[in-house]
Amino acid sequence: MVIHESHSEGDTYRIARDFAASLDDGVPATVLLYGELGAGKTAFVRGLVEGAGGSPDDVSSPTFVLAQEYAGRRTVHHVDLYRLSTAETVAFEPQLLELAAGDVIVAVEWADRLAVAPAGAIQVRIDDGGGDDRTVRINTTGC
Repeated sequence: MVIHESHSEGDTYRIARDFAASLDDGVPATVLLYGELGAGKTAFVRGLVEGAGGSPDDVSSPTFVLAQEYAGRRTVHHVDLYRLSTAETVAFEPQLLELAAGDVIVAVEWADRLAVAPAGAIQVRIDDGGGDDRTVRINTTGC
């Protein structure tokens, strides 16, 4: 596990950008994001999108549409499970696995709502340290 200290939204963004750039091309990556409302999960996804060669300006929280897709050197699928019930989340899980095929990054906000985490998924926990401070924990050993 790698632990980063962030003191601004920009720091969280840069941590994610650098992390995305370090991922192996051609290998799908599922990134499960955990954190309270306002912790910086969407800022982290903006950084992932830039690190994957896309435009971070296009990124918004997909809460009301469930998923967004961003093109770049690698496609990033951005999924937000916040509004789904447990039954809806379970019903969506097979689609989540389908998204994670090919040279893609699948970023899942509110991943704690999944009944079962996808095998090999990367876990990112963003904890609020008060004010703009955050602790970003990246566990790449998979679920």
